[in-house]
Amino acid sequence: MKKYPMFFVSDTSQSAEISRAVKASHVRKIGPRLYTSNMADDPAQLVRQNLWQIVSLLFPGAVVSNRSAIENKISPAGKLYITAESARTVQLPGLEVVVLKGKPPLHDWDSPMFNYFIACRERAYLENLAPTKQKGEESKNLERSELEDRLILIFKSGGDCGFNRFRDRAREVAALLGFGIEGKKLDALVGAIQGTKEAHLRSPLSRAYNAGEGYDPEAAERFANLRAVLADTVFMDRPSSIVDSQRFYNIAFFDAYFSNFIEGTEFEVKEALEIVESGTVPPDRPADGHDILGTYRVVGNIGEMTAIPKDYDSFIEMLTRRHSIILEGRPDKQPGRFKEKANQAGMTRFVDPGLVRGTLRQGFEFYRGLEHPFARAVAMMFLVAEVHPFNDGNGRVARAMMNAELIAGGMTRIIIPSVFRGEYLSGLRRMSSASDPSSFIRQMEYAQMFISRIDFGDKDQVIAILKECNAFEKPESNVRLKMPVEVTAEHLFIELSPE
Repeated sequence: MKKYPMFFVSDTSQSAEISRAVKASHVRKIGPRLYTSNMADDPAQLVRQNLWQIVSLLFPGAVVSNRSAIENKISPAGKLYITAESARTVQLPGLEVVVLKGKPPLHDWDSPMFNYFIACRERAYLENLAPTKQKGEESKNLERSELEDRLILIFKSGGDCGFNRFRDRAREVAALLGFGIEGKKLDALVGAIQGTKEAHLRSPLSRAYNAGEGYDPEAAERFANLRAVLADTVFMDRPSSIVDSQRFYNIAFFDAYFSNFIEGTEFEVKEALEIVESGTVPPDRPADGHDILGTYRVVGNIGEMTAIPKDYDSFIEMLTRRHSIILEGRPDKQPGRFKEKANQAGMTRFVDPGLVRGTLRQGFEFYRGLEHPFARAVAMMFLVAEVHPFNDGNGRVARAMMNAELIAGGMTRIIIPSVFRGEYLSGLRRMSSASDPSSFIRQMEYAQMFISRIDFGDKDQVIAILKECNAFEKPESNVRLKMPVEVTAEHLFIELSPE
């Protein structure tokens, strides 16, 4: 018995032989002139798994074009768009190949693949800007707004220089294809995204770039997901008053102490207390001492911690001012100035420097629609932590912004004890990587409940309670944070899990 390849195309010289093979169930027909020796698998699955081999067999010399050249896959409507000498439609199991009449491949530009070509990037964008009379559920071209968003990705990856090279190459390709009108459209879009030309932009993202405030769409999506959960959740009120200023200053010290410890600025609690009470820094660790003092000057200032932003401009002013105070002892970190170089932690890469202001604006819009102080606080904290707008000190200023929301709303602060650092960071990472806010919100509620059960009237007594709760233990220790049952002289404790 003759062994047939997985896929092959018949011609008139083989018709009799192929008919006998079909009758003998050695091969089967799955499309015009297209046969397979696979007799077991679902034909639609076969076509999708071997798409490009089939294209090579059926459409030699054709160019994968229009939206298919950009998406590089079957469209949502189950179509593949290619350009050849004559127009037609070919039906295959689970796939409709739409063959458009158009220009042949540009051998110096389009990419050869097996026996066909894929339109170069410049040609693909020009084709997607061409007029279309196609009606129905799907067009051969991407929606204009999606095309603009994809142009943003080119801009982000190559910057102005790379984007200009793309534009210049597109001009050459447009001349070769006779795409004069499409070339002008693309040129205008590139200039508009760079902010150097006027054009009618349809995508919110591209309009933001045109206004000089491009933003990170993935971060914006995470903000939207967090806001949706926060808006639909009923949070417990944990009131706290600042009538007793001594309690306010006492809790502010522990806020500053733990906020720095979490970032690696480690002092014994008595050492940190001496720095705050004396206002002087240890001569052997001046920068670290200034970190403690700077943070305390923000979180221990009643006026500062009862002020929350009313609009985007006041938000940026508060954020940069508080950062400049917290990092006043580290001028090399450019306190109060947004980063100029990209930063990351582990595998997490934060928002690019050029997108900081626009992404902060997007996040602020989600924050401002929330009502409960806890919801606003958590949204604010995640916004700053996710964008990471500064070279350093992002965690400290994020937590300061968070607690200002709570204090202004008459609620208890959220403080992250040293031993709780792992849980806190895991919640943030899950929110960043999987856009799942459940763990992050749960950790924040747990930390707030912990603080709400401690009377901060006497610092020495608070230190004793925190020690009993394992709060000063390092994250790598094998102990868990213990929760005070109630504020009593007996200080009874239970272990609760934020999970």
